[in-house]
Amino acid sequence: MKLTQQQLAQFDELGYVFLPDCFAADEVAALKAASAEALSQQRPEVWRERDGTPRTAFACHTYSEACRLLASDERLVDPLVQLFEEEVYIHQFKINAKAAFTGEVWQWHQDFPTWNKDDGMPEPRAMNIAVFLDDVLPINGPLMIVPRSHKLGAIDSKHDLETTSYPLWTLDNEKVTELVEKNGIVTPTGKAGSMLMFHANIVHGSAGNITPYPRRIVYLTLSALSNAIRKPTRPEFIAHTDFTPVAAAPAGVLKEFAKQTTAAAVAA
Repeated sequence: MKLTQQQLAQFDELGYVFLPDCFAADEVAALKAASAEALSQQRPEVWRERDGTPRTAFACHTYSEACRLLASDERLVDPLVQLFEEEVYIHQFKINAKAAFTGEVWQWHQDFPTWNKDDGMPEPRAMNIAVFLDDVLPINGPLMIVPRSHKLGAIDSKHDLETTSYPLWTLDNEKVTELVEKNGIVTPTGKAGSMLMFHANIVHGSAGNITPYPRRIVYLTLSALSNAIRKPTRPEFIAHTDFTPVAAAPAGVLKEFAKQTTAAAVAA
């Protein structure tokens, strides 16, 4: 799947592209089951909120078949190959689970400063592609994006180790206020199965979730091969050092897996 000229222009201007209804209901069901299994495990790759609720499950593609198939799905891989004009590798794979009632905030930040300072990534030639596993609503902690903020490059940030259980290089309130007053805030919302791509330097964050509606999202971070990280300081399951190019798999592979999984569950 490649982006249209209109989508490419939007990405260049706004720093993100939202693609609704990319994944069918059976594919989403298979991914939701995989996410529930991953988040329920007691392992180093699963990080938790301060109250013990699962917050992030890293590197699920290394042990979950559904996640492995998603990580090479052409719907995620092809647009980045198109944008970077070269092959890509998996820098990070994670499921962020903003739990009902207790899901915590994600502070205002850009992704590239963390990848650069903590992982030694040379340039912002990497980005996140988000696949919604639940309906993302205006009320259950949707991602908030400051359009056009990617045009500023990497902005001065501080290493926040205390706000949540996940450390980030975050922006101060004054800078966020300045950016929002100029460009506003958008909240891409949509049904489970929607997909969101956003630039490595787009400013974004999300509020806590105090609703009964969970908000689980898969984030696949793909980087251009020429942009491989140089000096990683974080664990391998967070910042991968396997730079094998991703071979894009047809979208039908995940759908066939979902079909087989459903058939097996019915038979059981």
